[in-house]
Amino acid sequence: MARTMTRILTPFLALISIGIATPASAYWEYGHETIGEIAYRNITPETRRAVDALLHQSKLLETPNCKAGTIEQAAIWADCIKTLGPRFSYAYDWHYQNVNICKPFDLKGPCKDGNCVSAQIERDVKLLKDKSVPVRERVQALAFLIHFVGDLHQPLHAGDRGDLGGNQVLAAYGDYAPEKLNLHSIWDGYLAERAISTPPSPVRVYSAAERAELQLGSVEDWSHESWQVAHDVAYASALGGDACGPEPKRAKLDQATIARILPAAKLEVERGGLRLAKLLDEALG
Repeated sequence: MARTMTRILTPFLALISIGIATPASAYWEYGHETIGEIAYRNITPETRRAVDALLHQSKLLETPNCKAGTIEQAAIWADCIKTLGPRFSYAYDWHYQNVNICKPFDLKGPCKDGNCVSAQIERDVKLLKDKSVPVRERVQALAFLIHFVGDLHQPLHAGDRGDLGGNQVLAAYGDYAPEKLNLHSIWDGYLAERAISTPPSPVRVYSAAERAELQLGSVEDWSHESWQVAHDVAYASALGGDACGPEPKRAKLDQATIARILPAAKLEVERGGLRLAKLLDEALG
């Protein structure tokens, strides 16, 4: 459904470029699904069979209203289960790690007791590698992993200024400025939609050289990198170039700024997809 809606909305993206904004699918749908698709196309055949076999057992999750039978469904499962109330409330803090971009990078505080996205990514990989873990637990770990790698590569899940990942920063996207639009939702939805939909598509089989370059590093390295993008691109572009400067009543991303930061937004999606592929190959290949 999310993919269908995105295809319907895509032709209207040209309107945004001339200053007429239109709603777009959110990162937690289109962005996450795209990262899952990139990964699926770039894992080995052996890993693909293992992913399919686990997702075929997704009914064990007992979440009939939150399906995870395909990698696209699994990519948004961790957001869908938020609607199930206290059953999965323990996982709420696992989607982000708001490391202050105006202080030296440090995961210790935001990741206390493993309650952050990077720690959960590493945990999920360990669970998937261990075939003695019950199938239901491994299916859940797979669904969480697919989603959390996407979350880590949305920069405002990796760094902020103590403002709930930019949720408290009111912002305008071009000429589109509804009362409650904020910096986080712009990166989650409008910017992600436009970046992914702008040719060339990031959903493809990447060369060995491309994979080697974009997959380089550890989960902590990727955390640091995404935090840096939050500083250098997400906040700096919204706050007049000074990521740690005074916050205006409403930040504004004009059309020139949007065009300038689109490549960075698309690169985060590509990195997320290929790094998810790397982790899946390591865990299941």
